[in-house]
Amino acid sequence: MASQTELWATDPSSMSRPQIDPETLDKLRGGYYTPEEVVRWLTAWAVRSADDEILEPSCGDGVFLAAAAERLRELGASKARAGKQLTGIEIIPEEAAKSAARLRTVLGRPGAKSIRCGDFFEWLEDGPARRFDCAIGNPPFIRYQNFPEPSRSRAMALMGRQGLRANKLTNIWVPFVVGAISRLRPGGRLAFVIPAELLQVTYAGQLRSYLADWFSSIQIFACNDLFFERAEQEVLLLLAEGRLERPSPENRCRIELTEAPTVEDVLASAPEAALNGRRGQRKTVRHDSEKWLKYFLTAREISLMRRLRELPEVGVFADHAEVDVGVVTGRNAFFVLSREQVTEHGLGDYAVPLVGRSSQLVGAVIKPRELRELGEAGEKVFLFFVDPQTNGALNADARKYVQRGEKDGVHKGYKCSIRDPWYTVPSVWRPDCFLFRQIYDFPRIVLNATKAVSTDTIHRVRCGTAAPEQFAANLYTHLTAASAEIEGRSYGGGVLELEPTEAEHLLVPRTLADAMPLTEVDRLVRLGKLDEVLLENDRRVLRDQLGLSARDCTMLRRIWEKMRDRRRSRSRRGRRRAASG
Repeated sequence: MASQTELWATDPSSMSRPQIDPETLDKLRGGYYTPEEVVRWLTAWAVRSADDEILEPSCGDGVFLAAAAERLRELGASKARAGKQLTGIEIIPEEAAKSAARLRTVLGRPGAKSIRCGDFFEWLEDGPARRFDCAIGNPPFIRYQNFPEPSRSRAMALMGRQGLRANKLTNIWVPFVVGAISRLRPGGRLAFVIPAELLQVTYAGQLRSYLADWFSSIQIFACNDLFFERAEQEVLLLLAEGRLERPSPENRCRIELTEAPTVEDVLASAPEAALNGRRGQRKTVRHDSEKWLKYFLTAREISLMRRLRELPEVGVFADHAEVDVGVVTGRNAFFVLSREQVTEHGLGDYAVPLVGRSSQLVGAVIKPRELRELGEAGEKVFLFFVDPQTNGALNADARKYVQRGEKDGVHKGYKCSIRDPWYTVPSVWRPDCFLFRQIYDFPRIVLNATKAVSTDTIHRVRCGTAAPEQFAANLYTHLTAASAEIEGRSYGGGVLELEPTEAEHLLVPRTLADAMPLTEVDRLVRLGKLDEVLLENDRRVLRDQLGLSARDCTMLRRIWEKMRDRRRSRSRRGRRRAASG
Protein backbone atom coordinates (compact mmCIF):
# COMPACT_ATOMS: atom_id res chain seq x y z
CA MET A 1 0.00 0.00 0.00
CA ALA A 2 1.25 3.46 -0.68
CA SER A 3 0.20 6.97 -0.06
CA GLN A 4 -0.07 9.67 -2.68
CA THR A 5 3.61 10.41 -2.09
CA GLU A 6 5.74 7.50 -1.06
CA LEU A 7 9.00 8.17 -2.86
CA TRP A 8 10.99 10.87 -1.13
CA ALA A 9 13.76 12.92 -2.69
CA THR A 10 17.22 11.50 -2.10
CA ASP A 11 18.42 14.92 -0.97
CA PRO A 12 15.52 16.73 0.70
CA SER A 13 17.43 20.01 0.76
CA SER A 14 17.64 20.03 -3.02
CA MET A 15 13.99 19.02 -3.48
CA SER A 16 14.99 17.14 -6.62
CA ARG A 17 13.33 13.96 -7.83
CA PRO A 18 15.79 11.01 -7.85
CA GLN A 19 16.37 9.25 -11.12
CA ILE A 20 14.74 5.84 -10.61
CA ASP A 21 13.52 3.40 -13.23
CA PRO A 22 9.71 3.08 -13.50
CA GLU A 23 9.61 -0.46 -12.08
CA THR A 24 11.51 0.55 -8.95
CA LEU A 25 9.44 3.70 -8.67
CA ASP A 26 6.25 1.65 -8.66
CA LYS A 27 7.67 -0.66 -6.03
CA LEU A 28 8.63 2.19 -3.73
CA ARG A 29 5.61 4.41 -4.24
CA GLY A 30 2.94 1.86 -5.11
CA GLY A 31 1.14 4.56 -7.10
CA TYR A 32 -2.08 4.10 -5.14
CA TYR A 33 -4.04 7.29 -4.63
CA THR A 34 -6.72 7.49 -1.97
CA PRO A 35 -10.15 7.26 -3.64
CA GLU A 36 -11.97 10.56 -3.40
CA GLU A 37 -15.03 8.99 -1.73
CA VAL A 38 -12.79 7.70 1.07
CA VAL A 39 -11.12 11.12 1.35
CA ARG A 40 -14.47 12.89 1.63
CA TRP A 41 -15.66 10.38 4.23
CA LEU A 42 -12.61 10.89 6.44
CA THR A 43 -12.67 14.66 6.02
CA ALA A 44 -16.38 14.90 6.88
CA TRP A 45 -15.64 13.15 10.16
CA ALA A 46 -12.52 15.16 11.02
CA VAL A 47 -13.49 18.70 10.07
CA ARG A 48 -16.40 19.84 12.25
CA SER A 49 -16.17 23.60 12.50
CA ALA A 50 -15.50 26.55 10.22
CA ASP A 51 -12.74 27.46 12.67
CA ASP A 52 -10.88 24.15 12.49
CA GLU A 53 -7.18 24.28 11.61
CA ILE A 54 -6.05 21.26 9.61
CA LEU A 55 -2.70 19.53 9.04
CA GLU A 56 -1.82 17.11 6.23
CA PRO A 57 1.76 15.86 6.81
CA SER A 58 2.26 14.26 3.39
CA CYS A 59 -0.22 15.93 1.09
CA GLY A 60 0.84 14.50 -2.27
CA ASP A 61 -1.39 15.88 -5.01
CA GLY A 62 -3.67 17.60 -2.47
CA VAL A 63 -6.81 15.46 -2.59
CA PHE A 64 -7.21 15.53 1.22
CA LEU A 65 -6.58 19.25 1.51
CA ALA A 66 -9.01 20.03 -1.30
CA ALA A 67 -11.70 18.00 0.45
CA ALA A 68 -10.91 19.81 3.72
CA ALA A 69 -11.17 23.17 1.95
CA GLU A 70 -14.57 22.22 0.54
CA ARG A 71 -15.67 21.07 3.97
CA LEU A 72 -14.59 24.37 5.57
CA ARG A 73 -16.51 26.29 2.91
CA GLU A 74 -19.61 24.19 3.60
CA LEU A 75 -19.30 25.07 7.29
CA GLY A 76 -19.14 28.79 6.51
CA ALA A 77 -15.44 29.70 6.19
CA SER A 78 -14.45 32.22 3.52
CA LYS A 79 -11.88 31.29 0.89
CA ALA A 80 -9.24 33.54 2.42
CA ARG A 81 -9.90 32.23 5.91
CA ALA A 82 -9.88 28.59 4.80
CA GLY A 83 -6.55 29.05 3.07
CA LYS A 84 -4.99 30.17 6.34
CA GLN A 85 -6.44 27.22 8.25
CA LEU A 86 -4.90 24.54 6.01
CA THR A 87 -1.29 23.38 6.20
CA GLY A 88 0.04 20.71 3.86
CA ILE A 89 3.63 19.44 3.78
CA GLU A 90 5.04 17.73 0.70
CA ILE A 91 8.68 17.00 -0.07
CA ILE A 92 8.45 16.32 -3.82
CA PRO A 93 8.17 19.62 -5.71
CA GLU A 94 6.05 18.24 -8.55
CA GLU A 95 3.52 16.83 -6.10
CA ALA A 96 3.53 20.01 -4.04
CA ALA A 97 2.78 21.97 -7.23
CA LYS A 98 -0.15 19.66 -8.00
CA SER A 99 -1.46 20.16 -4.50
CA ALA A 100 -1.22 23.94 -4.78
CA ALA A 101 -2.98 23.87 -8.14
CA ARG A 102 -5.78 21.70 -6.77
CA LEU A 103 -6.32 24.06 -3.82
CA ARG A 104 -6.43 27.06 -6.14
CA THR A 105 -9.42 25.52 -7.90
CA VAL A 106 -11.27 25.44 -4.56
CA LEU A 107 -10.02 28.55 -2.76
CA GLY A 108 -8.44 30.72 -5.44
CA ARG A 109 -5.11 32.38 -4.70
CA PRO A 110 -5.24 31.80 -0.89
CA GLY A 111 -5.13 28.06 -1.49
CA ALA A 112 -1.61 28.02 -2.93
CA LYS A 113 -0.20 29.49 0.28
CA SER A 114 -1.35 26.46 2.27
CA ILE A 115 1.37 24.18 0.85
CA ARG A 116 4.90 23.86 2.30
CA CYS A 117 7.40 22.11 0.04
CA GLY A 118 9.80 20.31 2.33
CA ASP A 119 10.49 17.47 4.73
CA PHE A 120 7.71 17.00 7.31
CA PHE A 121 10.17 15.95 10.01
CA GLU A 122 12.41 18.95 9.36
CA TRP A 123 9.30 21.15 9.54
CA LEU A 124 8.45 19.61 12.92
CA GLU A 125 11.92 20.48 14.21
CA ASP A 126 12.36 23.94 12.73
CA GLY A 127 8.91 25.17 11.67
CA PRO A 128 6.40 27.25 13.63
CA ALA A 129 5.09 25.68 16.83
CA ARG A 130 1.56 25.71 15.46
CA ARG A 131 -1.21 23.47 16.81
CA PHE A 132 -4.09 22.01 14.83
CA ASP A 133 -7.61 20.81 15.50
CA CYS A 134 -7.27 17.81 13.21
CA ALA A 135 -4.80 15.92 11.08
CA ILE A 136 -5.87 14.04 7.97
CA GLY A 137 -4.16 12.01 5.28
CA ASN A 138 -2.59 8.85 3.99
CA PRO A 139 1.04 8.75 5.19
CA PRO A 140 3.77 7.09 3.13
CA PHE A 141 4.15 3.35 3.68
CA ILE A 142 7.92 2.98 3.25
CA ARG A 143 10.23 0.37 4.73
CA TYR A 144 12.94 1.69 7.02
CA GLN A 145 15.76 0.73 4.64
CA ASN A 146 14.08 2.50 1.69
CA PHE A 147 13.64 5.79 3.55
CA PRO A 148 16.54 8.10 2.68
CA GLU A 149 18.63 10.27 4.94
CA PRO A 150 18.45 12.77 6.49
CA SER A 151 14.65 12.32 6.64
CA ARG A 152 14.99 8.91 8.30
CA SER A 153 17.21 10.20 11.12
CA ARG A 154 14.83 13.08 11.74
CA ALA A 155 11.88 10.67 11.86
CA MET A 156 13.67 8.39 14.31
CA ALA A 157 14.67 11.38 16.46
CA LEU A 158 11.02 12.43 16.61
CA MET A 159 10.10 8.94 17.84
CA GLY A 160 12.71 9.25 20.57
CA ARG A 161 11.43 12.65 21.68
CA GLN A 162 7.97 11.16 22.03
CA GLY A 163 9.28 8.31 24.17
CA LEU A 164 9.13 5.63 21.46
CA ARG A 165 11.89 3.30 20.33
CA ALA A 166 12.26 2.70 16.61
CA ASN A 167 14.13 -0.13 14.93
CA LYS A 168 14.94 -1.28 11.42
CA LEU A 169 11.54 -2.97 11.10
CA THR A 170 9.68 0.29 11.71
CA ASN A 171 7.75 1.41 8.65
CA ILE A 172 7.83 5.16 8.10
CA TRP A 173 4.06 5.58 8.36
CA VAL A 174 4.53 5.19 12.14
CA PRO A 175 6.54 8.40 12.76
CA PHE A 176 4.19 10.27 10.41
CA VAL A 177 1.29 9.34 12.67
CA VAL A 178 3.29 10.22 15.79
CA GLY A 179 4.39 13.57 14.31
CA ALA A 180 0.84 14.50 13.38
CA ILE A 181 -0.43 13.67 16.87
CA SER A 182 2.31 15.78 18.43
CA ARG A 183 0.90 18.86 16.68
CA LEU A 184 -2.76 18.41 17.71
CA ARG A 185 -4.45 20.61 20.26
CA PRO A 186 -6.16 19.07 23.29
CA GLY A 187 -9.43 17.63 22.02
CA GLY A 188 -7.95 17.24 18.53
CA ARG A 189 -8.76 14.54 16.00
CA LEU A 190 -6.81 12.27 13.65
CA ALA A 191 -8.28 10.71 10.47
CA PHE A 192 -5.73 8.60 8.60
CA VAL A 193 -5.51 5.73 6.14
CA ILE A 194 -2.96 3.32 7.61
CA PRO A 195 -1.84 -0.29 7.10
CA ALA A 196 -3.60 -3.09 8.99
CA GLU A 197 -0.14 -3.74 10.45
CA LEU A 198 -1.28 -1.40 13.23
CA LEU A 199 -3.36 -4.24 14.65
CA GLN A 200 -0.81 -6.99 14.62
CA VAL A 201 2.90 -6.40 14.05
CA THR A 202 5.37 -6.03 16.88
CA TYR A 203 6.94 -2.78 15.67
CA ALA A 204 3.50 -1.09 15.83
CA GLY A 205 2.99 -2.16 19.44
CA GLN A 206 4.38 1.08 20.82
CA LEU A 207 2.14 3.07 18.52
CA ARG A 208 -0.89 1.15 19.78
CA SER A 209 0.09 2.18 23.32
CA TYR A 210 0.76 5.75 22.19
CA LEU A 211 -2.66 6.10 20.58
CA ALA A 212 -4.48 4.60 23.56
CA ASP A 213 -2.57 6.88 25.97
CA TRP A 214 -3.25 10.08 24.00
CA PHE A 215 -6.88 9.77 22.85
CA SER A 216 -10.19 9.28 24.61
CA SER A 217 -11.75 7.38 21.73
CA ILE A 218 -10.47 5.39 18.76
CA GLN A 219 -12.53 4.01 15.91
CA ILE A 220 -11.02 1.69 13.33
CA PHE A 221 -12.86 0.72 10.17
CA ALA A 222 -11.82 -2.31 8.18
CA CYS A 223 -13.35 -4.32 5.39
CA ASN A 224 -12.53 -7.43 3.43
CA ASP A 225 -12.58 -5.45 0.21
CA LEU A 226 -9.58 -3.36 -0.72
CA PHE A 227 -9.77 0.39 -0.25
CA PHE A 228 -7.28 0.73 -3.12
CA GLU A 229 -7.28 -1.01 -6.47
CA ARG A 230 -4.23 -3.24 -7.18
CA ALA A 231 -2.99 -2.86 -3.60
CA GLU A 232 -1.71 -5.99 -1.91
CA GLN A 233 -1.76 -4.72 1.67
CA GLU A 234 -4.85 -4.48 3.82
CA VAL A 235 -5.49 -0.99 5.12
CA LEU A 236 -7.64 0.56 7.83
CA LEU A 237 -9.36 3.87 8.38
CA LEU A 238 -8.22 5.21 11.75
CA LEU A 239 -10.37 7.82 13.53
CA ALA A 240 -8.98 9.03 16.85
CA GLU A 241 -10.50 11.89 18.83
CA GLY A 242 -10.28 13.67 22.13
CA ARG A 243 -6.51 14.19 22.27
CA LEU A 244 -5.53 14.59 25.90
CA GLU A 245 -3.50 17.42 27.41
CA ARG A 246 -0.89 14.84 28.37
CA PRO A 247 -0.65 11.06 27.84
CA SER A 248 -1.76 8.66 30.55
CA PRO A 249 -1.31 4.87 30.73
CA GLU A 250 -4.39 4.88 32.99
CA ASN A 251 -6.46 6.52 30.27
CA ARG A 252 -9.74 4.68 29.70
CA CYS A 253 -9.58 4.91 25.94
CA ARG A 254 -12.60 3.46 24.19
CA ILE A 255 -11.68 1.38 21.14
CA GLU A 256 -14.21 0.30 18.55
CA LEU A 257 -13.22 -1.83 15.58
CA THR A 258 -15.90 -2.04 12.91
CA GLU A 259 -15.69 -4.35 9.94
CA ALA A 260 -17.94 -4.26 6.91
CA PRO A 261 -18.15 -6.56 3.87
CA THR A 262 -17.35 -3.83 1.32
CA VAL A 263 -15.93 -0.33 1.06
CA GLU A 264 -19.38 0.90 0.11
CA ASP A 265 -20.79 -0.43 3.38
CA VAL A 266 -18.15 1.44 5.37
CA LEU A 267 -18.72 4.69 3.55
CA ALA A 268 -22.50 4.40 3.78
CA SER A 269 -22.55 4.14 7.57
CA ALA A 270 -19.82 6.23 8.82
CA PRO A 271 -19.08 9.64 9.60
CA GLU A 272 -22.60 10.59 10.58
CA ALA A 273 -22.75 7.70 13.07
CA ALA A 274 -19.40 8.72 14.50
CA LEU A 275 -20.44 12.36 14.82
CA ASN A 276 -23.63 11.33 16.61
CA GLY A 277 -21.58 9.56 19.24
CA ARG A 278 -22.60 6.00 18.35
CA ARG A 279 -20.28 3.46 19.89
CA GLY A 280 -20.04 -0.28 20.11
CA GLN A 281 -19.12 -2.25 23.17
CA ARG A 282 -16.54 -0.82 25.53
CA LYS A 283 -13.35 -2.83 25.12
CA THR A 284 -10.73 -1.95 27.68
CA VAL A 285 -7.19 -1.70 26.39
CA ARG A 286 -4.18 -3.63 27.59
CA HIS A 287 -1.46 -2.21 25.44
CA ASP A 288 1.57 -3.64 27.16
CA SER A 289 1.48 -6.81 25.09
CA GLU A 290 -1.88 -7.29 23.40
CA LYS A 291 -2.36 -6.97 19.69
CA TRP A 292 -5.40 -5.07 18.48
CA LEU A 293 -6.47 -7.98 16.32
CA LYS A 294 -8.32 -8.90 19.50
CA TYR A 295 -10.73 -6.00 18.93
CA PHE A 296 -12.39 -7.87 16.07
CA LEU A 297 -13.89 -9.94 18.91
CA THR A 298 -16.79 -9.08 21.17
CA ALA A 299 -16.16 -7.78 24.68
CA ARG A 300 -17.22 -11.18 26.07
CA GLU A 301 -14.82 -13.03 23.77
CA ILE A 302 -11.97 -10.68 24.71
CA SER A 303 -12.74 -11.25 28.38
CA LEU A 304 -12.56 -15.02 27.91
CA MET A 305 -9.17 -14.88 26.17
CA ARG A 306 -7.77 -12.67 28.93
CA ARG A 307 -9.19 -14.89 31.66
CA LEU A 308 -7.68 -17.99 30.09
CA ARG A 309 -4.23 -16.43 29.77
CA GLU A 310 -4.31 -15.62 33.48
CA LEU A 311 -5.46 -19.05 34.65
CA PRO A 312 -2.69 -20.94 36.49
CA GLU A 313 -3.67 -24.09 34.60
CA VAL A 314 -3.03 -22.41 31.25
CA GLY A 315 0.50 -21.93 30.00
CA VAL A 316 2.17 -21.08 26.74
CA PHE A 317 4.02 -23.02 24.09
CA ALA A 318 7.37 -21.82 25.47
CA ASP A 319 6.70 -23.59 28.80
CA HIS A 320 7.27 -26.90 27.03
CA ALA A 321 9.29 -26.22 23.87
CA GLU A 322 11.21 -23.65 21.88
CA VAL A 323 10.58 -22.63 18.30
CA ASP A 324 13.26 -21.78 15.77
CA VAL A 325 13.16 -21.00 12.07
CA GLY A 326 14.13 -23.75 9.69
CA VAL A 327 17.42 -23.98 7.87
CA VAL A 328 18.33 -20.86 5.89
CA THR A 329 20.30 -22.13 2.90
CA GLY A 330 20.87 -18.89 1.00
CA ARG A 331 19.86 -20.54 -2.30
CA ASN A 332 17.39 -23.40 -2.14
CA ALA A 333 17.84 -24.16 -5.82
CA PHE A 334 21.44 -25.18 -5.06
CA PHE A 335 21.14 -26.69 -1.58
CA VAL A 336 17.75 -28.45 -1.77
CA LEU A 337 17.97 -31.58 -3.88
CA SER A 338 15.92 -34.44 -5.25
CA ARG A 339 17.04 -38.05 -4.95
CA GLU A 340 17.89 -37.96 -8.65
CA GLN A 341 20.16 -34.93 -8.17
CA VAL A 342 21.92 -36.55 -5.22
CA THR A 343 22.66 -39.60 -7.37
CA GLU A 344 23.61 -37.60 -10.46
CA HIS A 345 26.19 -35.49 -8.60
CA GLY A 346 27.44 -38.24 -6.26
CA LEU A 347 26.43 -36.35 -3.12
CA GLY A 348 25.24 -39.28 -1.01
CA ASP A 349 27.77 -38.51 1.75
CA TYR A 350 26.43 -34.94 1.99
CA ALA A 351 22.68 -35.53 1.71
CA VAL A 352 20.60 -34.89 4.85
CA PRO A 353 16.87 -35.77 4.82
CA LEU A 354 14.77 -32.64 4.48
CA VAL A 355 11.18 -31.42 4.61
CA GLY A 356 11.19 -28.53 2.20
CA ARG A 357 7.52 -27.61 1.89
CA SER A 358 4.55 -27.71 4.25
CA SER A 359 2.56 -29.62 1.61
CA GLN A 360 4.87 -32.58 2.36
CA LEU A 361 3.37 -32.73 5.87
CA VAL A 362 -0.10 -34.22 5.45
CA GLY A 363 -0.79 -35.63 8.91
CA ALA A 364 0.21 -35.07 12.52
CA VAL A 365 3.27 -37.33 12.16
CA ILE A 366 5.80 -37.69 9.36
CA LYS A 367 7.43 -41.11 9.11
CA PRO A 368 10.52 -42.39 7.26
CA ARG A 369 8.34 -44.28 4.78
CA GLU A 370 6.58 -41.05 3.75
CA LEU A 371 9.83 -39.21 3.21
CA ARG A 372 11.15 -42.11 1.17
CA GLU A 373 8.01 -42.15 -0.99
CA LEU A 374 8.27 -38.41 -1.53
CA GLY A 375 11.83 -38.90 -2.74
CA GLU A 376 10.76 -41.67 -5.09
CA ALA A 377 8.09 -39.36 -6.50
CA GLY A 378 10.75 -36.78 -7.43
CA GLU A 379 10.21 -34.37 -4.53
CA LYS A 380 13.21 -32.45 -3.24
CA VAL A 381 13.77 -34.06 0.16
CA PHE A 382 17.52 -33.71 0.69
CA LEU A 383 19.77 -30.90 1.92
CA PHE A 384 23.31 -30.58 0.60
CA PHE A 385 25.11 -30.29 3.91
CA VAL A 386 28.81 -29.93 4.58
CA ASP A 387 29.46 -30.08 8.31
CA PRO A 388 31.17 -26.80 9.34
CA GLN A 389 33.28 -28.81 11.80
CA THR A 390 35.08 -30.43 8.85
CA ASN A 391 36.33 -26.97 7.74
CA GLY A 392 34.60 -27.46 4.42
CA ALA A 393 36.38 -30.68 3.45
CA LEU A 394 34.92 -32.15 0.25
CA ASN A 395 35.36 -35.28 -1.81
CA ALA A 396 35.90 -35.01 -5.56
CA ASP A 397 32.20 -35.16 -6.49
CA ALA A 398 31.18 -32.58 -3.92
CA ARG A 399 34.02 -30.30 -5.02
CA LYS A 400 32.72 -30.42 -8.59
CA TYR A 401 29.23 -29.57 -7.39
CA VAL A 402 30.52 -26.60 -5.39
CA GLN A 403 32.50 -25.37 -8.39
CA ARG A 404 29.33 -25.59 -10.45
CA GLY A 405 27.58 -23.42 -7.85
CA GLU A 406 30.38 -20.86 -8.03
CA LYS A 407 30.09 -20.79 -11.80
CA ASP A 408 26.40 -19.94 -11.34
CA GLY A 409 27.23 -17.23 -8.80
CA VAL A 410 25.58 -18.93 -5.81
CA HIS A 411 28.47 -17.92 -3.55
CA LYS A 412 27.80 -14.22 -4.24
CA GLY A 413 24.38 -14.22 -2.58
CA TYR A 414 24.31 -12.42 0.76
CA LYS A 415 23.77 -15.42 3.05
CA CYS A 416 26.39 -17.46 1.26
CA SER A 417 28.91 -14.63 1.00
CA ILE A 418 29.12 -14.18 4.78
CA ARG A 419 29.97 -17.85 5.39
CA ASP A 420 33.43 -19.34 5.38
CA PRO A 421 33.39 -21.49 3.37
CA TRP A 422 30.26 -20.29 1.63
CA TYR A 423 28.72 -23.75 1.12
CA THR A 424 28.58 -24.73 4.82
CA VAL A 425 24.97 -24.18 5.88
CA PRO A 426 24.74 -23.32 9.61
CA SER A 427 22.28 -24.43 12.29
CA VAL A 428 21.39 -27.80 10.84
CA TRP A 429 19.80 -29.95 13.53
CA ARG A 430 16.95 -32.43 13.73
CA PRO A 431 13.82 -31.04 15.45
CA ASP A 432 11.37 -33.01 17.57
CA CYS A 433 8.45 -31.50 15.68
CA PHE A 434 7.66 -29.26 12.75
CA LEU A 435 5.29 -26.28 13.07
CA PHE A 436 3.66 -24.61 10.12
CA ARG A 437 4.89 -21.05 9.66
CA GLN A 438 2.15 -20.11 7.22
CA ILE A 439 -1.29 -21.37 8.12
CA TYR A 440 -4.44 -21.53 6.07
CA ASP A 441 -6.63 -23.38 8.53
CA PHE A 442 -5.16 -24.66 11.80
CA PRO A 443 -1.71 -24.08 13.42
CA ARG A 444 -0.64 -27.65 12.78
CA ILE A 445 2.26 -29.25 14.59
CA VAL A 446 3.76 -32.46 13.17
CA LEU A 447 5.87 -35.00 15.05
CA ASN A 448 9.19 -35.64 13.31
CA ALA A 449 9.63 -39.42 13.34
CA THR A 450 12.39 -39.13 10.73
CA LYS A 451 15.93 -37.75 10.76
CA ALA A 452 14.85 -34.81 8.61
CA VAL A 453 15.50 -31.11 9.05
CA SER A 454 13.43 -28.37 7.40
CA THR A 455 13.88 -25.23 5.35
CA ASP A 456 12.82 -21.86 6.75
CA THR A 457 9.33 -22.25 5.28
CA ILE A 458 8.64 -24.51 8.29
CA HIS A 459 9.53 -23.84 11.93
CA ARG A 460 11.51 -26.33 13.98
CA VAL A 461 10.38 -27.26 17.48
CA ARG A 462 12.66 -28.64 20.19
CA CYS A 463 10.85 -29.99 23.26
CA GLY A 464 12.20 -29.63 26.78
CA THR A 465 11.17 -32.20 29.35
CA ALA A 466 7.86 -32.95 27.62
CA ALA A 467 7.49 -36.02 25.45
CA PRO A 468 7.14 -34.70 21.87
CA GLU A 469 4.17 -37.01 21.14
CA GLN A 470 2.21 -35.81 24.16
CA PHE A 471 3.10 -32.17 23.61
CA ALA A 472 2.03 -32.25 19.96
CA ALA A 473 -1.27 -33.97 20.84
CA ASN A 474 -2.10 -31.29 23.44
CA LEU A 475 -1.88 -28.54 20.82
CA TYR A 476 -4.83 -29.88 18.84
CA THR A 477 -7.48 -27.83 20.71
CA HIS A 478 -9.62 -24.78 20.02
CA LEU A 479 -7.65 -22.98 22.74
CA THR A 480 -4.44 -23.12 20.72
CA ALA A 481 -6.33 -22.44 17.48
CA ALA A 482 -7.99 -19.29 18.84
CA SER A 483 -4.80 -17.92 20.36
CA ALA A 484 -2.93 -18.46 17.08
CA GLU A 485 -5.36 -16.19 15.23
CA ILE A 486 -4.68 -13.43 17.77
CA GLU A 487 -0.92 -13.91 18.16
CA GLY A 488 -0.17 -14.27 14.44
CA ARG A 489 -0.52 -11.81 11.58
CA SER A 490 -2.14 -11.93 8.16
CA TYR A 491 -0.74 -9.86 5.31
CA GLY A 492 -3.20 -10.90 2.64
CA GLY A 493 -3.99 -13.98 0.60
CA GLY A 494 -5.87 -15.48 3.54
CA VAL A 495 -2.73 -16.91 5.15
CA LEU A 496 -1.91 -16.57 8.85
CA GLU A 497 1.79 -16.29 9.64
CA LEU A 498 3.42 -17.17 12.95
CA GLU A 499 6.94 -16.06 13.74
CA PRO A 500 8.84 -18.07 16.39
CA THR A 501 8.25 -15.57 19.22
CA GLU A 502 4.56 -15.46 18.35
CA ALA A 503 4.31 -19.24 18.26
CA GLU A 504 5.90 -19.45 21.69
CA HIS A 505 2.99 -17.34 23.06
CA LEU A 506 0.31 -19.78 21.91
CA LEU A 507 -1.92 -20.97 24.75
CA VAL A 508 -1.53 -24.62 25.81
CA PRO A 509 -2.07 -26.51 29.08
CA ARG A 510 0.60 -25.73 31.64
CA THR A 511 0.54 -29.40 32.66
CA LEU A 512 0.08 -31.64 29.63
CA ALA A 513 -3.16 -33.56 29.68
CA ASP A 514 -4.34 -37.00 28.58
CA ALA A 515 -5.07 -35.85 25.05
CA MET A 516 -6.12 -38.04 22.17
CA PRO A 517 -3.16 -40.26 21.21
CA LEU A 518 -1.15 -38.66 18.45
CA THR A 519 -1.46 -41.75 16.27
CA GLU A 520 -5.24 -41.29 16.30
CA VAL A 521 -4.86 -37.53 15.71
CA ASP A 522 -2.68 -38.36 12.72
CA ARG A 523 -5.20 -40.83 11.31
CA LEU A 524 -8.13 -38.41 11.58
CA VAL A 525 -6.20 -35.42 10.21
CA ARG A 526 -5.26 -37.45 7.14
CA LEU A 527 -8.94 -38.28 6.65
CA GLY A 528 -9.86 -34.58 6.77
CA LYS A 529 -11.53 -34.94 10.18
CA LEU A 530 -9.70 -32.22 12.09
CA ASP A 531 -12.99 -31.08 13.68
CA GLU A 532 -13.38 -34.47 15.36
CA VAL A 533 -9.90 -34.17 16.84
CA LEU A 534 -10.51 -30.67 18.17
CA LEU A 535 -13.85 -31.52 19.74
CA GLU A 536 -12.50 -34.64 21.44
CA ASN A 537 -9.44 -32.82 22.74
CA ASP A 538 -11.63 -29.96 23.96
CA ARG A 539 -13.32 -32.55 26.15
CA ARG A 540 -10.13 -34.29 27.27
CA VAL A 541 -7.83 -31.28 27.62
CA LEU A 542 -9.92 -28.15 28.06
CA ARG A 543 -12.81 -29.50 30.10
CA ASP A 544 -11.37 -32.47 32.03
CA GLN A 545 -7.87 -31.04 32.59
CA LEU A 546 -8.35 -27.26 32.64
CA GLY A 547 -11.88 -27.20 33.99
CA LEU A 548 -13.36 -25.04 31.24
CA SER A 549 -17.09 -25.12 30.66
CA ALA A 550 -18.80 -26.36 27.53
CA ARG A 551 -19.77 -22.74 26.91
CA ASP A 552 -16.11 -21.65 27.09
CA CYS A 553 -15.14 -24.33 24.59
CA THR A 554 -17.92 -23.28 22.23
CA MET A 555 -16.80 -19.66 22.45
CA LEU A 556 -13.18 -20.62 21.71
CA ARG A 557 -14.33 -22.46 18.62
CA ARG A 558 -16.37 -19.42 17.56
CA ILE A 559 -13.36 -17.12 18.05
CA TRP A 560 -11.17 -19.35 15.92
CA GLU A 561 -13.74 -19.69 13.16
CA LYS A 562 -14.52 -15.95 13.14
CA MET A 563 -10.89 -14.87 12.86
CA ARG A 564 -9.97 -17.66 10.42
CA ASP A 565 -12.94 -16.98 8.16
CA ARG A 566 -12.22 -13.25 8.22
CA ARG A 567 -8.74 -13.60 6.78
CA ARG A 568 -9.72 -16.36 4.34
CA SER A 569 -12.61 -14.31 2.98
CA ARG A 570 -10.12 -11.60 1.97
CA SER A 571 -8.36 -14.18 -0.17
CA ARG A 572 -11.60 -15.26 -1.85
CA ARG A 573 -12.56 -11.64 -2.56
CA GLY A 574 -9.13 -11.03 -4.07
CA ARG A 575 -9.47 -14.03 -6.38
CA ARG A 576 -12.96 -12.95 -7.48
CA ARG A 577 -11.72 -9.44 -8.18
CA ALA A 578 -8.80 -10.77 -10.23
CA ALA A 579 -11.11 -13.04 -12.21
CA SER A 580 -13.59 -10.24 -12.93
CA GLY A 581 -10.77 -7.87 -13.87
